[in-house]
Amino acid sequence: MYPDLSYFFHDLLGTDYDNWLAIFKTFGLLLATSLVVSGGILYREFKRLEKPGGPFHHAITQVEQIVGAAPTWKDILPGSIVGFIIGYKFLHVYKNFQAFKGDPVKILFSTEGYFLYGLLGALLLGGIYFWDKKRSQLENPLTQSYSLKPSDRVGDIVIIAALSGVLGAKLFAMVETLDSIHSFQDFLDQLLSGSGLAIYGGLIIGFTVVMLYIRSLKLPALHFLDTAAPGLVLALGIGRLGCHFSGDGDWGIQAAAQPDWWFLPDWLWSWDYPRNVNEGRTGVKVGEIAPTPLPVDCDGCKYKWKLGYKVYPTSIYEFVMFSGIFGFLWSIRKKVTVPGTIFFLYMIFNGIERWFIEKIRVNDIFMWGLTQAEVISIGFFSIGIVGLGTIYARRKN
Repeated sequence: MYPDLSYFFHDLLGTDYDNWLAIFKTFGLLLATSLVVSGGILYREFKRLEKPGGPFHHAITQVEQIVGAAPTWKDILPGSIVGFIIGYKFLHVYKNFQAFKGDPVKILFSTEGYFLYGLLGALLLGGIYFWDKKRSQLENPLTQSYSLKPSDRVGDIVIIAALSGVLGAKLFAMVETLDSIHSFQDFLDQLLSGSGLAIYGGLIIGFTVVMLYIRSLKLPALHFLDTAAPGLVLALGIGRLGCHFSGDGDWGIQAAAQPDWWFLPDWLWSWDYPRNVNEGRTGVKVGEIAPTPLPVDCDGCKYKWKLGYKVYPTSIYEFVMFSGIFGFLWSIRKKVTVPGTIFFLYMIFNGIERWFIEKIRVNDIFMWGLTQAEVISIGFFSIGIVGLGTIYARRKN
């Protein structure tokens, strides 16, 4: 497993474990990759749908901007804020670099820092912004107009989805571990920790916030959902690779003996996740016995445990299934004439995929003898069926 890049480059080049490259966490890198990929797919679809005659063409607006105006506080404030944050946290990160390598998110989002250096950073970067605006100032400022297209908003959509999605994923994960939260400090520690994400929490909260933003742009909701679905499902698959290669506990139950007919690599049937970030700990289904973590010989590395028995690598299975769903949705996107079809098909496939993968995954019972993911997968499947029935019934009428 590769909890961070230091482990990857150790295997590739023989460099030390847990060096400065440890700040680059494998899960975070693949999560960022998923956002870039899904954003690229969304941008491509927006460009297609904003052409004349397309459902997004009406949302192209003309915007005026003043060129050569004198700098104002609105030009300086963003740079000053960024400069303050950098200055406030830089020395703190430097003095706590060992802790930063272990959990960068917790260090960055803590309230600890150096106010004086933050102030200096604000003055420096704010001054740079002021000087840049000042040198382009004109004696007679000009007013120019340009077209603002829906595709120009894709970056905003991705950022909004990322921030709200991560927050939702953290909150849903914390619901599953309420018994470990005994104080407000425990709540903050879990919220600011770089681990513990519930994927469906991210989907639900991220979806809600993004749809509110789409509504403000006056884009047709069903057409937008159709454009977002293929990229979303591929992003989920890439995110699952992050779970697998970091070994974050998102794996299956104890695997059965490998059958004789199995022709793929052994690790695709079962794996004990050496050097995983969960330090060899794993959950169990009701009635099973938790394995005792076993040590891995890795010359004093931080992550030196593996599972006590081999489990199904369910994250890899989900990546394969999500990739297949993406391929199907992408292949039919130009052939579908009823808005909403692609999205509701995605909901159906996602619900089916998660329902069946839960049968071999480790997860806690949530209600009615079902896991949280199983309950939500039923909801996804039901919404997909009802949605498809509704849009096609309206079309007939």
